[in-house]
Amino acid sequence: MIRLLAGVAALALPVTALAEETGDQDIVVTGAGLLRPAPGDGAQGVAVLRDLDPGLGSRIENRLRDEAGIVQFRRSDGRTAHPTSQGVTLRGLGGNASSRALVTLDGVPQADPFGAWVAWSAYDAIRLGGIVVARGGGSGADGPGALAGTIGLYSEMADGIEASFALGSRDGWDATLSAGARLGTGQVAIDGRYSRGDGFVPVAAGQRGAVDRAAPYEQGGLGVRLRFDAGADSRVEASLRGFSDRRDRGVDFTTSRIDGVDASLRFVHDPAGATQWLALAYVQQRDFDSGFASVTADRNSAAPALFQRVPATGLGGRVELRPAIGGANPLRVGVDWRRTVGRTEEDYFFTGLAPGRHRVAGGSSDTLGSFAEWTSGDPQDGFLWTASGRLDRWWLAAGYRHEYNFGGPPISDATFAARQGWEGSGRIGLRWTANGFSLRAAGYRGWRLPTLNELYRPFRVGADATAANELLKPERLWGGEVGADWQGGGTKLSATLFANRLSNAIANVTLATGPGNFPGVGFVAAGATYSQRQNLDAIDSKGIEVSAEQVIGPAVLRATWAYTDARVDASGAAAALDGRRPAQIARHGASLSLRDNGGGPFGGFATLRYIGAQNEDDLGLQRLGDALTLDAGLSWRLSGAIGIEARGENLFGEPVPAAISSSGIVERATPRTLWIGTRINF
Repeated sequence: MIRLLAGVAALALPVTALAEETGDQDIVVTGAGLLRPAPGDGAQGVAVLRDLDPGLGSRIENRLRDEAGIVQFRRSDGRTAHPTSQGVTLRGLGGNASSRALVTLDGVPQADPFGAWVAWSAYDAIRLGGIVVARGGGSGADGPGALAGTIGLYSEMADGIEASFALGSRDGWDATLSAGARLGTGQVAIDGRYSRGDGFVPVAAGQRGAVDRAAPYEQGGLGVRLRFDAGADSRVEASLRGFSDRRDRGVDFTTSRIDGVDASLRFVHDPAGATQWLALAYVQQRDFDSGFASVTADRNSAAPALFQRVPATGLGGRVELRPAIGGANPLRVGVDWRRTVGRTEEDYFFTGLAPGRHRVAGGSSDTLGSFAEWTSGDPQDGFLWTASGRLDRWWLAAGYRHEYNFGGPPISDATFAARQGWEGSGRIGLRWTANGFSLRAAGYRGWRLPTLNELYRPFRVGADATAANELLKPERLWGGEVGADWQGGGTKLSATLFANRLSNAIANVTLATGPGNFPGVGFVAAGATYSQRQNLDAIDSKGIEVSAEQVIGPAVLRATWAYTDARVDASGAAAALDGRRPAQIARHGASLSLRDNGGGPFGGFATLRYIGAQNEDDLGLQRLGDALTLDAGLSWRLSGAIGIEARGENLFGEPVPAAISSSGIVERATPRTLWIGTRINF
């Protein structure tokens, strides 16, 4: 924290509020075509992130890092992190690359259908009106999976044309375009983005060998949205978007590829003071390829170790009703369904460039749930209370894992029994507000079904191997929080105390060290680790989240800080983890941001981020040090339509450690990166 305080002096540029603790999150839902978010979320810690200008190297996952307490499994972003490591969570409920926070786009779940990681590059080509971060689980209307909270992305349809183009360090290019127009009684919008760069060498200086090189990336996406009236107070919305993501890990044979197509159709009827309802259907298609390399200890040669292809599909639907009661809509009732289907196809045991063995593993899952939520009172003054409940029926169809040698007989032909069960979740909350001061309290229960990836797919990271576990049980969370908020003049203050217990927490548990042959993974080399996904007894997490905001003339200064004390409760084969901090969870996280209000021709921003030290592995043998980074930018609007901008990432050039292997090889996150470009809108 001393390093964070010392860096405050570097904030010399004027900036606007990055986010706002509020119950008025409706302001960002412009053009999203949704019924307005339930005011019941105001009984929990809520933040609204605005000013999400795309382009010039900016990325959604990095903007989320500005809100302390949001933790992504890797410190590196979607240009260099392996796609399967991009899970997101809140409140210290980490230790697993699968997301424990529910990410939605206009109400549609966004986690990968197979592995529940998040393809952040898919949102770079979407014009977003804002992001609502609701901390804490149990909101029945959000659906299962919102253990740690919900990160709601809300799209916004352009009215006119907005474009940007920028050149950056290491031959980086970044171009965006959003165009929208009226179409009869409706509206049409097209959004696109293309970015590329030669990348940087991920391995830390001093540990590199002949195999290490820069890791290039190339990413792009295109989407079209239609919105038109369908009678009084009704509208139909359709969305179709696709994206392509190519990354490299800086070593031969480590290229990854993600191609995705999403489509949704929504009918909304939301008259003021009358019964409101919506119907939603959506489909997600993902095709993911990735290569993995075996690198010698001196890092002077590499060979292919595994090639993986993961096709997956997500389907879902939702119907929600908000009946008119006393001229308002305090009640939400509905049903939703989500199905995931996927498999992993892997070639491994290479001799030279030829694989010797093949594996196919996968399955499907279904969740059908019903929910009801009542919110009563005035969110602006007096008492507001909310209560919600949800009941889900889940099914895991028979899974499978088949392995065989090319040209030989099967090695294994395993089929895993189908399973099903019931899970309940819910939330109660209370908020009292008077003269700008609020007190709030909430208690909640949530749950998450194991992903197909966790159940059926073994994997390797370098020489370390982790086995799947088809017997994993659903995770279950009990939690609560109390908080206070104050707003007066240009000042806003917020503080929240929370405590959570995540039972059956799924984690990668280290069981042995090579050399040797181990169940589910085969041979593990000397010095490498053998792990298995297992249900821990629990993860207990408690802490505090604080934010402060102050208007200073034409600028706003905002600070956030989160302290998390998370501990593993484990026994049996995982007893060695008992009392340890979960992997990838730091005690401290903080940010300090200054941003102009956009009222003049000159503008800019500066954001300091601090992330505390954390363990890379479950046993705490590999430790990632803390890091302090500075991002900043300047803009000059030459006319009403044209402006020029310059921005920089990690201007300190901080060597941010993002991962460390069992052999001690450190991977770093983005080094100093500079961008200059132009932005046009008319």
